Amino acid sequence: MGGAVKRFLKVMKAAGDPNRVKILKALQKRSLCVCELQAALGISQPTVSSHLKVLEDAGLVAFRKSGLWVNYTLSDGEQNPYAATLLGNLRHWLQDDPEIVDLLERLPTIRREEICRK
Repeated sequence: MGGAVKRFLKVMKAAGDPNRVKILKALQKRSLCVCELQAALGISQPTVSSHLKVLEDAGLVAFRKSGLWVNYTLSDGEQNPYAATLLGNLRHWLQDDPEIVDLLERLPTIRREEICRK
């Protein structure tokens, strides 16, 4: 298989998990740290970190360290054109899904200063 097919499949596989889709939808709203994503999704820190690694490897998310924090954001898609296309379309997808609606409604109440004990 060629490099383009591998990059395409990496993006599709990364987007093929419900929690990873939720992470992408949450990151559309704002940058988040692991503990905020953990609180938002109700899953363990190692699981969140594992999902973020898959998303990062596929070129869907990026991170930046800022002091004690590691802030995750959606990538600019520059690394992988398939990632850029998926992220662009995902902005318009799943807006009416009850789980996504619930997640996005809870996001404003999730504050790292209250939940993360560094």
